[in-house]
Amino acid sequence: MRQRNAPFGRTLCAMVTPFTSAGTLDVDGAARLATRLVAGGCDGLVLNGTTGESPTTTDAEKRELIAAVRSAVGDGVPLVAGVGTADTRHTVELTLAAEKAGADAALVIAPYYSRPQQAAVEAHFRTVADAAGIPLMLYDIPGRTGTRITPETMIRLADHPRVVAVKDCSYDFLGTQKVLAATDLAYYAGCDEHILALYAIGAAGCVSTIANAVPEQVAAVLTAFDAGDTALAAELQSRLIPLTEAMMASDLPGTTTTKALLNTLTLPAGPVRPPLLAADDRTTTELLARYDALVRMRPSPCDGPGRASGI
Repeated sequence: MRQRNAPFGRTLCAMVTPFTSAGTLDVDGAARLATRLVAGGCDGLVLNGTTGESPTTTDAEKRELIAAVRSAVGDGVPLVAGVGTADTRHTVELTLAAEKAGADAALVIAPYYSRPQQAAVEAHFRTVADAAGIPLMLYDIPGRTGTRITPETMIRLADHPRVVAVKDCSYDFLGTQKVLAATDLAYYAGCDEHILALYAIGAAGCVSTIANAVPEQVAAVLTAFDAGDTALAAELQSRLIPLTEAMMASDLPGTTTTKALLNTLTLPAGPVRPPLLAADDRTTTELLARYDALVRMRPSPCDGPGRASGI
């Protein structure tokens, strides 16, 4: 396999934005959580994304969060900052502000609600990229935006020097393979159930939500694959399925389930902001049970000494 193009690291966490009990930004908690994630195996962090409740944080809070995490983790950890809005002008403003606050790259979604045609989607990204001083990671998540970034649009955008990566939540393996074959864009799996599958076809790594709780276990999947042990990588990915299902495939947003689990583990998280509602006790109990089952799982017989078991 050729050398992977992974400009922002391999195992990135889509970090929650911790809030205090009063609902304000918990800067100290964000610094503690970021430090824990890096120590646990995340070599990059995505801030102010979907899991980070970007629709309900202010521009000032977004800047403050980036600055606090940068101070906590130092200059060696790539920080990708969510800047996507439905307004091209506002997106440019957030991108410039993120760069000034210490971000290494900007995560930019397709404009939502307006449902622009592909020519307009492409023009939006080019406008942001032309104005930016940092590279862009395009965020293809049509289930939330209502607008797909088609493979053809991705391929055209790849000619821009600051469009370098994609966070892929398209659920389109064929389209992803077409772009990987035609460009040097670094693809990151944005859906935890796809981490190994996309990595096996040449992706750069992942932007994981469940890594907020289990960074070591997520990183171990890719470590095993890189070591050439594809059977172990598949087993480690399968071990993540119950927790992934509970956190990402329930009727609740991943932000809600992630914060419920982190709060139970006494890790920085705090409440979600409206319109989101907190998880109920039954959900939280189930999340904790699946987390405990994962972290207490005995290594398999094929996990020999020094092997990456992820546990």
